[in-house]
Amino acid sequence: MKKIHLGLIIFISLLLVGSICYGGLTLYANQKTIPKNVMLSGWNIGGKPAAEVLHELDERLSAMESLQVQFHGEQMNGEAELLSLKEAGVEYEADDFRDALSKLMEGDLWERAEYRYKFNKQWSIYTGHDLDILKKRFHSEWEKERFGEAVNAVRSITDDIVRYSPEKTAFRIDWAVLSDQFSAAIPGDFSPLQADPPKPIVLELPLTKRLPDVTVKSLQAEGIERKIIEFSTYLGASGPGRVHNVTAAAQAVDGMILKPGDEFNYAEVVEKAQQEYGFEEAPVIVSGKLVPGIGGGICQVSSTLYNAVLLTGLEVTERRNHSLPVNYLPLGQDATFAEGYINFRFRNNTGKHLLIRSEVQEKTLTLKFFGTFPKDTEYSLESKTVESIPPPMKYVRDASLSAGTHRIIQEGKTGYVVETYRVKRENGKIIDQERISRDIYRGQSTIIGMNPSNGELPNSQDLPNTPIVEDGISIP
Repeated sequence: MKKIHLGLIIFISLLLVGSICYGGLTLYANQKTIPKNVMLSGWNIGGKPAAEVLHELDERLSAMESLQVQFHGEQMNGEAELLSLKEAGVEYEADDFRDALSKLMEGDLWERAEYRYKFNKQWSIYTGHDLDILKKRFHSEWEKERFGEAVNAVRSITDDIVRYSPEKTAFRIDWAVLSDQFSAAIPGDFSPLQADPPKPIVLELPLTKRLPDVTVKSLQAEGIERKIIEFSTYLGASGPGRVHNVTAAAQAVDGMILKPGDEFNYAEVVEKAQQEYGFEEAPVIVSGKLVPGIGGGICQVSSTLYNAVLLTGLEVTERRNHSLPVNYLPLGQDATFAEGYINFRFRNNTGKHLLIRSEVQEKTLTLKFFGTFPKDTEYSLESKTVESIPPPMKYVRDASLSAGTHRIIQEGKTGYVVETYRVKRENGKIIDQERISRDIYRGQSTIIGMNPSNGELPNSQDLPNTPIVEDGISIP
């Protein structure tokens, strides 16, 4: 009997101990509080009710996102931008901690108790930073308003003096640097909330200087230093149509800049002048005669340019003289143009940029070149008539005359063969002389009216018929 009683006592004792242990385990596993000595980013939450901690966590994370960040900079004229961290693209989360708390309530009794026993003592909040949100806030128009816009330097010429208006620089945000600085400045724990009120985060916007495409330095490097040549021709008794055409071509040339090695193409100038200003009726040259046409006079611009080119020592790549002498330049020093047949071209071989200025004032056409040119060097032109060409005779029938008689209807003009030389001087001393052209001017035929007694006209020796339009673009 005694053994039975002892066994029963032991059994009841074990049952009681098991019940106490199970009850204790149940109480331990089913606690609604955070395990003791747990810290969340500097916040002591050990032993606090989990539901209360989660509610306060939401408030704290929201308070962190509401922290102010002040962006300032030297170029902002003391006007700082104040944003909340959320407005600047920052978000806080504590998902790992939330997941850990949820596991305290999951699984069987033993799993919950074991997880609570092994629960980490240190937890952290985490930040997310979307730089695109900040970029949308500090967008390009905002940058222009705060930091201005880059303005190109400008070259101007007044009284033949080259002057420069300096460029204006602007500033723009260096986003790569700002991203690193901002990431480092974002608080990683709740310590800023200990101050009342919390102090703003202060950041200086990192800026980069934005230069314009054109600066005084880049303009000066082009080498347009001074006026190197000026040449003028007179329009004389030119009618309104011819004055308009010369002015239109001059305007199309004005302001043109040739880079080193660039070739000037007068055909392109004529096309531009026609498109932008149009041409009017004025005499043109066809088959050695002046006849009404459109664009008459445009070769005065190419001829004036030709002289400026020669006096600057530039390389002429295409040029031909007029078929008739012109009254505004010596023989051998003109350059004609016939669309599709004859062009005037030259190359900028100065090694620097060349600026052309052109204008018509008081019936005077003036061409100026601005660039780089040795001050001790000058060129001059010498043209010599090496041969005179008698005007040919052209006979036409004139029934109004008596049989066997004749009369001169039009006096012919003598033609010429002309050679032109360019002389180069340095410090007044001739160092080179070259023949640059040998030109033929055919003159004009003498037209003789006849009523031959035998019915036959003498053989004519008229100029060859070349029906191209010189010094203009078309005939009606």
